[in-house]
Amino acid sequence: MALGGAIASRRISARKAMQAAIAMAEANTHLGALAVFDPELGLAQAEAMDAAMAADPIGFRTRPFAGLPTLAKDLGGPFKGIPLRLGSERFRDKTKSDADSDLAERFRAAGFCLFGSTSAPEFGLSLSTEPLGMPPCRNPLATDRIAGGSSGGAAAAVASGIVAIAHATDAGGSIRVPAACCGLIGLKPSRGAMPGGPGFANNLGGVASEFVIARSIRDAGVAFNQLAGQPKGPYPEPHFAEANQGRYRIGVLEDFGNAFALDDTRGATIAEAARALQDSGHSIEVLGWGEIEEAALASSMTFKAIIAANLASLFEGDVALNRLEPMTKAAIAYGRGLSGATLWRAMEKIATVSHALWRLFDRFDLILAPMLSSAPPLLGHFPTDHDDYEGHIAKMSAFAPLATLANVAGAPALTLPFGQDEDGLPVPLQIFAPMGCEALLIAIGSQLEAQGRWSHTFPIAGLPQ
Repeated sequence: MALGGAIASRRISARKAMQAAIAMAEANTHLGALAVFDPELGLAQAEAMDAAMAADPIGFRTRPFAGLPTLAKDLGGPFKGIPLRLGSERFRDKTKSDADSDLAERFRAAGFCLFGSTSAPEFGLSLSTEPLGMPPCRNPLATDRIAGGSSGGAAAAVASGIVAIAHATDAGGSIRVPAACCGLIGLKPSRGAMPGGPGFANNLGGVASEFVIARSIRDAGVAFNQLAGQPKGPYPEPHFAEANQGRYRIGVLEDFGNAFALDDTRGATIAEAARALQDSGHSIEVLGWGEIEEAALASSMTFKAIIAANLASLFEGDVALNRLEPMTKAAIAYGRGLSGATLWRAMEKIATVSHALWRLFDRFDLILAPMLSSAPPLLGHFPTDHDDYEGHIAKMSAFAPLATLANVAGAPALTLPFGQDEDGLPVPLQIFAPMGCEALLIAIGSQLEAQGRWSHTFPIAGLPQ
């Protein structure tokens, strides 16, 4: 992290880095990336960090993100001092959170300084961040296109250079899809890798996880080492395997059969990545869509049921559902209509989908696949002003066909850009690994990143030029 190094070496103070991030946020309000903007909070934290560095410079350097400006997502957390509004007009007047989550405490221990939150679609119900009644979140690389969802604000803030790294959450691709849309690194951790307490409000039956969106594989790896482990929650901590830097067996999914369309550019990029990995000494084998289709479709069904049941529970007894978007109301109605037996069958798919993916990992160390089926669409592609909940889920699945698979299976998955299309937009890959093998994803991601097929458009605020 160049900016973190500049702060640690005192080439720039935490306060100056925060001032630069604040200025960049003010210059990019057209992106709709921020839900809450609190410069005073950020400056107070930065000044406290500078004071801590002066008092204990050696201890300061053990915190890899000390003094680094960042933003929380308006879902997950909570982070003390920042309102958690869930992307909803219903909670627009919510006061500041009065306590940190376990993960938020680790963010602060790592040295991050927060100055607000990033925008999200209402309750994370879309792969585009366009909450009704609020400015849409725009892709910094093409402002008429989506930045993705539900961590779209986080991705827009990182891609535009407001911050170098930002908190994000992923229940059905919500870290990976925005990262893929904006040319960033998105890692969905293994189930049980990240703490979710003490409230576990973002548990969602075990399909959700929290982490970050970053600009580089290195930053994602450092952040994972700082934030993961000892979750003190309902799931055992996975055994974190070391990457052996050896020759890996990689299964390559080239397309989605007849189930989903894949544009030619994204299909060709998968083939290019497979050749690059083979040239690096890895073993490549084609994985047929038929070998993964059942698990992929089952994971989408499970996601649809769990999200709706969660919202139905959140608004249990609330008849009016005032100030909620039509799509949210439709999801609540769908959740209320689920029988216990239907929901139980959906929950059981968590076990069978996980087992199916583990069976593939008997053959492969990693699975390489497309992340998105097309370029990020224009704003308005995923409207939430209607009540076709099932159609909405199906449309999102067509855009990111394997997004929910990692969530339901509990496996870690990484997306990274590997080139660009004719419009200069990133073409991302997705790589799956067995649970606890984040180090393997970081290692193989580093090899692909080193190919130099993507470069960031905007500099990071505060980075010395």
